[in-house]
Amino acid sequence: MLGLPPTAAVPAGLVDDPLTPSDTADGADAVLERMLETRLRQSRAVDPVFARDLADRVGALVARGGKRLRTAFALCGWRAAGGSGDATAVLRTGAALELLQACALVHDDVMDGSPTRRGGPALHVELARAHRAAGMHGSAESFGTSSAVLAGDLALAWADDLLTETALEIPHGRRLHEEWRAMRTEMVAGQYRDLHAQASRSSRVDEALDIATLKSALYTVARPLALGGSVAGAGDRTLDALRAAGRCAGLAFQLRDDLLGAFGDPALTGKPAGDDLRSRKLTYLLATALRLADTAGDHHAAATLAPDADTRSERAVERMRAAMERTGAREVVEAKIGELTAISLGHFERTGAHPAVRHEFAALVERASGGAPHRAGEVA
Repeated sequence: MLGLPPTAAVPAGLVDDPLTPSDTADGADAVLERMLETRLRQSRAVDPVFARDLADRVGALVARGGKRLRTAFALCGWRAAGGSGDATAVLRTGAALELLQACALVHDDVMDGSPTRRGGPALHVELARAHRAAGMHGSAESFGTSSAVLAGDLALAWADDLLTETALEIPHGRRLHEEWRAMRTEMVAGQYRDLHAQASRSSRVDEALDIATLKSALYTVARPLALGGSVAGAGDRTLDALRAAGRCAGLAFQLRDDLLGAFGDPALTGKPAGDDLRSRKLTYLLATALRLADTAGDHHAAATLAPDADTRSERAVERMRAAMERTGAREVVEAKIGELTAISLGHFERTGAHPAVRHEFAALVERASGGAPHRAGEVA
């Protein structure tokens, strides 16, 4: 478990007393610990084998992961909408977001065939190893994949349970649940568009941005901000400003994640370098590099990045990195991140939030978009 005292919580504070990243992480972890203890106890009562093999692993993945950035954005949205005092409801909402993130990570690793997650083996890999170690019959890989799908489903069920319980206990629960419902559908749509783009070998810039928006920007920042605002009873104008700010900040986060996926240090990202290139995942970085190569008449770069190029070897991945550097795509993406960050801060000002909360949001956006090192794909 997380090893935090069950009474730990985010300091309530005043609106002019910004919460620190440590405050947010401690509060989110305390809520998660209490929730996980309850769910794991219930799982053991249902079936001890299921609890040991799946539920405990889901709990361990949630417990060891990330900087709780989605929770931090939910808290920031709550404070921007005038939330103060008891933060229990918004922290529970943040905990639900962390559980949903666990579902997304487990399923994403299965779909991408990623071997590692958060510095350790991906869940499907860990379950396949357990199958082999126990001398079980059948394919260990098939067992690991199937079991990981169930583990992701379990994390989603826990997330839905927690969010629904929270919504039923607060005055503005209906609005909170509407935001949550929209976010879940957007997340699935984005994941499907990601798969569809790979299968259709798309290279379009607009499609790359659509996927980044659905799969990451809305789910990572825009909806968490609006969920927090909903807990505080925000009106339509404030929620619209929070969503607009979050959409831009979330896109900046995803573009940073794309750069880390291509050029990042595995010691910092927790994932092998070049996975996105090896699978030729459609990213804004890749689409921009191809567009620049075509515009400049750089046929070698265009062929290296083309949908039919062989990207499986490490040498091919290195050629793709070199092509992205040579076309100037890396610099273009860096500039786009800066542009999106500035626009995001402008939208957030429309909420009328206290200057201390605006400062808090700016610091969160800096963390998400590259102001501080983070793990690719799991900043939160």
